[in-house]
Amino acid sequence: MSIEEKIQSLREELQRHNYNYYVLDKPEISDYDFDMKLKELQELEEQNPEFQDENSPTVRVGGAVTKNFETVTHEYRMYSLSNSYSKEELEDWEKRIQKVVEGKVEYVCELKYDGASISLTYENGILQKAVTRGDGFQGDDVTNNIRTIRSVPLKLKGDFPEKFHIRGEIVLPYEGFAKMNADRVEAGEEPYANPRNTASGSLKLQDSAEVARRPLECLLYSLAGENLGIKTQFEGLEKARKWGFKVPGESELKASIEEVLHYINYWDQHRHDLPYETDGVVIKVNDLAQQEELGHTAKSPRWAMAYKFKAEQESTILEKITYQVGRTGAITPVANLQPVLLAGTTVKRASLHNADQIEKLDVREGDTVFVEKGGEIIPKIVGVDFQKRAQHSEPTKYATHCPECGTELVRNDGEAQHYCPNATSCPPQITGRIQHFISRKAMDIEGLGGETVVLLVNAGLIDNYADLYELKKEEVLPLERMAEKSAENLISGIQKSKEIPFERVLFALGIRYVGETVAKKLAKHFKSIDALMAASEEELTNLDEIGERIAWSVREFFDVESNRHIVDRLKSYGVQMEISAEKLANQTDKLSGNTFVISGVFEKVSRNELKKMIEDNGGKVSSSISSKTNYLVAGDNMGPSKLAKAENLGTHIISEDDFLKMLE
Repeated sequence: MSIEEKIQSLREELQRHNYNYYVLDKPEISDYDFDMKLKELQELEEQNPEFQDENSPTVRVGGAVTKNFETVTHEYRMYSLSNSYSKEELEDWEKRIQKVVEGKVEYVCELKYDGASISLTYENGILQKAVTRGDGFQGDDVTNNIRTIRSVPLKLKGDFPEKFHIRGEIVLPYEGFAKMNADRVEAGEEPYANPRNTASGSLKLQDSAEVARRPLECLLYSLAGENLGIKTQFEGLEKARKWGFKVPGESELKASIEEVLHYINYWDQHRHDLPYETDGVVIKVNDLAQQEELGHTAKSPRWAMAYKFKAEQESTILEKITYQVGRTGAITPVANLQPVLLAGTTVKRASLHNADQIEKLDVREGDTVFVEKGGEIIPKIVGVDFQKRAQHSEPTKYATHCPECGTELVRNDGEAQHYCPNATSCPPQITGRIQHFISRKAMDIEGLGGETVVLLVNAGLIDNYADLYELKKEEVLPLERMAEKSAENLISGIQKSKEIPFERVLFALGIRYVGETVAKKLAKHFKSIDALMAASEEELTNLDEIGERIAWSVREFFDVESNRHIVDRLKSYGVQMEISAEKLANQTDKLSGNTFVISGVFEKVSRNELKKMIEDNGGKVSSSISSKTNYLVAGDNMGPSKLAKAENLGTHIISEDDFLKMLE
């Protein structure tokens, strides 16, 4: 056997043992024998560098160092899930599904593991990229670190698609977490708080060799891509398992919500027998055609729901109520608590939401209160132990003036929150608006983070986000922790942000109620900031999905002289304040006034491209068929219920070619 053949044979044998041990949990050889074979392979590779392979089992030991994690846009957005906490909420969800989908609906139940979400990309069976969830639109490239996790296959086996993405959760088993903490305590170091945070933090470690020493695992649960040859969620799980992925065996197919509830009740009792942290059950519509028919809201899929197990609850003393000021001036009351251990973390503060919530619960300083983690993430006060209340306790009087600038607070009719109206001089509002402006979904200014914004404001270098574009390197160099290179990166990042398209600039301005989706609608309709600034409230409310509250907020923002002045300055610096000529050239009104539903698989263009073409030509894309739908663009493997519904409603049913001809 030649050296090359020996190396290849060892790689294949070690990959098989890796799969048996970390995925199937059925080892065939001892740990010692595995380590000896791995050492032999490492030596052969070092002596024969011409046979190096980035997918060799030896890369599992790590060694690559990542200084800065590159930001990568997800080809398929990673949505968050809607939560439910009761049988009634699940039954309501089922009713909403049955209004849209005709025929039998099956559900897949999967345990909701508590870790760090990840998206893995494979091409020709080889791991190409691993990206964190981030904000759902883009995340950080952590491929070097993920390669060290032994349950992540570097090479697939079987009949896998040419290219696809697979989503899952990076978790730290209880046993491995306990051993890590025992080692830390022995070394005189602080133990880690909980497995979830430790798993999440591990992904961003710069030295992949350190990641390799942590017993992380990757549990996979969904596929994304074009033409994957899979018709149901459950089939996808079974195929992924055969390709070499660690797909939890606890997933089950259920025929009704009653069966789903039996599954939930079982795992609520038995979840502590599992080797990993889990905080609930994810229920998904099984049929992918039905999933497509149900579509998504702006934040989450309509075909999936997370049922959360009852949150852990503890009691502690509410020592003081303080008030936080947000970037829009919104005031949030905060309960400062006597520290208490809750679901693996020490909780010192909890949100009280607003004045109504304080009044409703009758929360007072000095009370013994019950604290939960809402969805086991954000601590909240859910009640008061009135038996322990002091005899001369006084009801809470809500703040009347801003804690930061002393301005009298206002509360608009129909709104729950109080606001500080001093937008131009209130320190947290100044820094908050600039931090929002530079954030990833907005101007995405590299080299500039939230802490640096505070330093710049405190140094008197900036008062608003337009001031950023006048900064010079020599002005920022004296700032704390600012070196020559970081100062250059900051100025370069600000200049590069001038390329950010208009709809994101509009979102970055920080107008109340104008989120990403609304900003896109406004930019698409008005096409320039000047046209939007000139629009009346009536013109704004006439727009589809723009309500009176949004219209009022937009008008109020541009009626402020200082805001108009800042916009003019941004224009003068070269920030994009209109849709680019190139983008406009690709837009027409050919499909104006028409609503389209896309269903099935297409040959010439992808579903995402079809959606973009419809929107670029003035049409509207809807996820479900109704009396308002003008056209159903029908591809292969389209759900029969959607087709039947379109025929019943008299909707025009057209093919991919018919649609493309409409644009000629």
